[in-house]
Amino acid sequence: MRRFEVGSVEVGGPKLTVIAGPCLAESRELCLQVAETMVEICQDLGFGYIFKASFDKANRTSARSTRGMGLEEGLGHLNAVKERFGLPTTTDIHESEQAFPVSESVDLLQIPAFLCRQTDLLAAAAATGKPVNVKKGQFLAPWDAKNIVDKLVAAEANGIMLTERGTSFGYNALVVDMPGLETMRSFGVPVCFDATHSAQRPGGQGESTGGVRDSIPAMTRAAVAVGIDALFLEVHPDPANALSDAATQWPLNQAKVLLSQVAAIRNALGEPVGV
Repeated sequence: MRRFEVGSVEVGGPKLTVIAGPCLAESRELCLQVAETMVEICQDLGFGYIFKASFDKANRTSARSTRGMGLEEGLGHLNAVKERFGLPTTTDIHESEQAFPVSESVDLLQIPAFLCRQTDLLAAAAATGKPVNVKKGQFLAPWDAKNIVDKLVAAEANGIMLTERGTSFGYNALVVDMPGLETMRSFGVPVCFDATHSAQRPGGQGESTGGVRDSIPAMTRAAVAVGIDALFLEVHPDPANALSDAATQWPLNQAKVLLSQVAAIRNALGEPVGV
């Protein structure tokens, strides 16, 4: 397993890494609120924690959907989290030109699922020297993700992770191939499970993506039982009124219950959750 560091957090080691935050960096106050709650939960449970929020949502279903705060303001919110809590941070990039300016603020670059095969984008992310987390496209089989790893290895990426976020199943539906987690892990890189995006129903509300929030705990428990190195959750204190992914963000006040179940499963499997 090719372990790597994201700030002070080791990914691929004995501790589970939690990547969590609001889908969109809606405001500085929201980012700080979520980070404060999540860092306390992860410290209590012995998980490594990386804060996540997007400065731009370039792949919204409709042109009328909220995009985000933009590069400067959005990264400012992430920097505020880093300064207040000393946390490593991550966000997604959509164009090769964004790689270097974003890498100056965050510790882990995320490649969106729809862009996972974009060779120039992968190479640009690797060239920053920051580790790269790639969301596996909804259109890819688990074994196809080996080509993503090979591209990043060739580009000399300083850390590679693959994230499962569901596979297209007909129209407006996703399913998760749990054995596929093991397939991707066999490529020698850490694997993350994105529980909240896996609950989506893409385009299921016409001009926005829907989802089944109630399915998140079951999928999370199943993925942890199979074996993952990281867990990705979008969390929000008021999901129904979130500006993005309102149907599938996990309520912040229920995060500890869900992550306590994760810790219990790892304990039952004999996998350490930290000290």
